Amino acid sequence: MNAKFVSVEDDAGKVTRYARHVNGGGLIAPGASVAGSATIGPMTYVEYGARVGSGCRIGRGSWIDRDATIGDRTVIGDGVRIGRGTVVGSRVHIGSHSRIGSGVLIEHGVHLHADTTVPDGGHVPLGVRAHVADQAKHRPHRKSKGRMAA
Repeated sequence: MNAKFVSVEDDAGKVTRYARHVNGGGLIAPGASVAGSATIGPMTYVEYGARVGSGCRIGRGSWIDRDATIGDRTVIGDGVRIGRGTVVGSRVHIGSHSRIGSGVLIEHGVHLHADTTVPDGGHVPLGVRAHVADQAKHRPHRKSKGRMAA
């Protein structure tokens, strides 16, 4: 992690030159705004137009999409995806491996457990402390016909 800049080529061949954040070494795209007091984990991407407030801690391997806003003192776990244009309030906690869709509003002080899924356009009001719209875990299991493959 000695390099100050890293060039990354996307599937369409466009090359973006990311700057490494001083606290944690995360990758910050040109046009993104990240407070100097924030900690951005290794291999975390903060895309163009995103804003990360002061005192935030974002774990390794997460992705903050374009135009997302993360409030002050928010903690985001490892491997979390925050969708485009999402607004996350201050003092929010989002557990590891969660998926937050595009255009979501998460109010100040909300605590979301690990593996939480919030669909596009969702709203998470204060007082929610559970898996939001985590429908994948509540689907009925299919009954198989015959024996299971080994």
